[in-house]
Amino acid sequence: MPGLLDPLKVGSLELRNRIVMPPMANQWAPPTGAPVDAHLKHYSDRAEGVGLVIVEHAYILPTGRVRATQLGIHTDAVISAYRRLVDAVHARGAKIALQINHAGGKPRVSGGGADPVGPSDVTPPEGEAQPRPMTLDEIRDVIAAFGEAARRVKEAGFDAVEVHGAHGYLNNQFMSPYTNRRTDQYGGSLENRMRLPLETTSAARRAVGPDFPLFYRLAGADLVEGGQSLEDGQKLAMALEQAGVNVIDVSAGLVGAYPAKFTEPGFFLPLAEGVRKVVSVPVIGVGGIKTPEFADQAIRGGRADLIAVGRAMLADREWALKAIQALQGAKPTP
Repeated sequence: MPGLLDPLKVGSLELRNRIVMPPMANQWAPPTGAPVDAHLKHYSDRAEGVGLVIVEHAYILPTGRVRATQLGIHTDAVISAYRRLVDAVHARGAKIALQINHAGGKPRVSGGGADPVGPSDVTPPEGEAQPRPMTLDEIRDVIAAFGEAARRVKEAGFDAVEVHGAHGYLNNQFMSPYTNRRTDQYGGSLENRMRLPLETTSAARRAVGPDFPLFYRLAGADLVEGGQSLEDGQKLAMALEQAGVNVIDVSAGLVGAYPAKFTEPGFFLPLAEGVRKVVSVPVIGVGGIKTPEFADQAIRGGRADLIAVGRAMLADREWALKAIQALQGAKPTP
């Protein structure tokens, strides 16, 4: 079995190893939504030794931002600024992707976010205001905006684009029976609840063409009573693969990226394992992973194909370099 330091090829994307820096929001963007020097330093500092950097979520529409200081990929005017970020990370030898997102019913209204909208008027966990149900015209506009955002990601020189479908944001809200109480073609049955995630992802695929690497951040499960199950997540994962997704990045759902009740390393890996059983595309595993030895064994044990290291990499910008040094001196477990 491959290990953490082995390369991985996904279509046209060639990664030097399987260490991933996952998207973690910094809230440094100006009103334009464009990345600034602080973003360039933050990501380039941590790209040394990393296989893939996934840049924090960028809003596809100003009305779909989480905070006023969130990155945006909503206009062609920001493309040149993103090219500087791409060049800075490429200079360190890593590949780079950008995550695109719509907050839906989960903007931080107190922090200058947009007005909340969603599949229905159910406030997601950690939401600050009751969302307004979206009209069909608004849904169509969002689908088109995901496609336009993906086009900009490609034009900016990124190596991949990731559609955000977890952590209680719009795609996740439509997928979850907890927040989706619609009675039209976007609600009710699992097939209907999957419709928006599949349509936003398909719009991204059409915009970037058949060969550009496309990722999806999947809510493996919602982890709240009345929410989406792992079985539903597996079915969406299979449909996403059929829709042209090249990599599935498995996190959890409505509760957010780092639930307080989870403290053990690899707390979302069981969800990644469940998804990996039903798809043939690579799966990213995540969840409080701190040591290179644990990350390496997770891959060698078939739990995931890539490992995302978040907070440990925030704390130590040389995490990947130290992991390479530690594992190169260790004897792999057969």
